[in-house]
Amino acid sequence: MTDRVARELVIHGHVQGVFFRAFVQDAAERAGVAGRAVNCGDGTVAVRLEGPADAVARVERACGEGPRGARVERVDAHDVAPEGLRGFQTH
Repeated sequence: MTDRVARELVIHGHVQGVFFRAFVQDAAERAGVAGRAVNCGDGTVAVRLEGPADAVARVERACGEGPRGARVERVDAHDVAPEGLRGFQTH
């Protein structure tokens, strides 16, 4: 697929213990985006998104808002090469 893009995000703020990974998974599955969300030891959440550019952008915007109870301070994001991921996983 030539329109498939991939983005890696690191979400900073109060984003652990507030169902952030489940929130991202729900947003990604509704948008048809594959990837993963992982809690990191420094309190951030690392997210990888793969799919159509417009869908990935929608999920990235959702990550900037987060679920109720979260406080997103910033999202560091950059383009990466797609890995061909299928589905969405949280770890």
